[in-house]
Amino acid sequence: MFTGGADGNGHLPRPRRPRRGGLGGGTGGMGSPHGQGSSAVQPYPAAPPCTDYDMAYFKAYSHISVHEEMLKDHVRTSTYRNAIMHHQDLISGKVVLDVGCGTGVLSIFCAFAGATRVYAVDASDIAIQAMEIVRENELSDKVVVLHGRIEDVVIEEKVDVIISEWMGYMLLYESMLGSVIFARDKWLKPGGVILPSHASLYMAPITNSQRYQDSVFFWRDVYGIKMSSMMPLAKQCAFMEPSVETISGENVLTWPTVVSQVDCYTIQAQELETITAAFKFTSMLQAPLHGFAFWFDVEFNGPVRQKSKKQANPSLDGNTQNASPSSKKKKPDVSIVLSTAPEDAPTHWQQTLLYLFEPIELKKDQNIEGSVTISQSQQHARFLNICLKYFTGDQWYVKESVMR
Repeated sequence: MFTGGADGNGHLPRPRRPRRGGLGGGTGGMGSPHGQGSSAVQPYPAAPPCTDYDMAYFKAYSHISVHEEMLKDHVRTSTYRNAIMHHQDLISGKVVLDVGCGTGVLSIFCAFAGATRVYAVDASDIAIQAMEIVRENELSDKVVVLHGRIEDVVIEEKVDVIISEWMGYMLLYESMLGSVIFARDKWLKPGGVILPSHASLYMAPITNSQRYQDSVFFWRDVYGIKMSSMMPLAKQCAFMEPSVETISGENVLTWPTVVSQVDCYTIQAQELETITAAFKFTSMLQAPLHGFAFWFDVEFNGPVRQKSKKQANPSLDGNTQNASPSSKKKKPDVSIVLSTAPEDAPTHWQQTLLYLFEPIELKKDQNIEGSVTISQSQQHARFLNICLKYFTGDQWYVKESVMR
């Protein structure tokens, strides 16, 4: 979403990437935007209402700068292209549904991979440009662009493959995964393919003295003028809300822990409403604790392999485990991974940081334990409420924040 003035993190406003279709991943245009018929028995999930927040969200995605940022993210776009070509045998001759197609680049990649037909769906007006791009590439016989919400459009056949770039900051911001779930339950054939197939959200404590220096200690002396009285306000403005920025592996104090794992074949929308995970970290350094970082990766696996709900989402029962930043890439069944970890090549998602108002001096091998709860906001399901409760140095702390 776009915000006016300072963004709550002490930064100048910049266009935050509002995802193309959130809980309404988009369609209309060449298809009717009024649902699939009016039969008395409707075995599909009910479409959620389209709110004023949703309309503003879709409108934000009509701005070219948002799509330019995503397309210029080489890690993001090339990984999707590589995954599509890697699974060309599953796409060639098949029907594909692209949920939240934006400019249609993923749909066109699928057409290049031999898809018989691709339904490219987007609720934003960028779909109008997508239609022109499809025509420009002489693919109108294969790629059908639908302008409207995924929950509202008409597609007269089941699909073999669903592809979507649904991930928001901190993986779940913008709640677009709900649209993929809706599309899966309504249109995906049994045994069909979802790309990406799995996702993992990680967190770790971090140190970042430079950020604290730039945002807070700057006020101690401004051109020879004492402005320390501004520091409490500076902390509130800089650290009240989550901050999207890039850190390096050197900022990370411990191995990360897994907060949540998502199996796109089995996850249900209600499971995304609240996620709680326990954690225990042991600092590898003596350094100030400035906050906690979150990042994610997604995997592009092949055909569905049935898993139990607990296997698909171990965080749902509070079971988490520490993971090496590189170990997540060594699973034998993982074909291609798109990672936003600090030690990997940077992406437009960067990392999401929750800064403390006051740093905590950590000793080497000092433990930090507690829990994190991430829930959809009651105000607007695309926003995230984040509650961190942690214990270290014989004291409990609580950090609550809203990502909006």
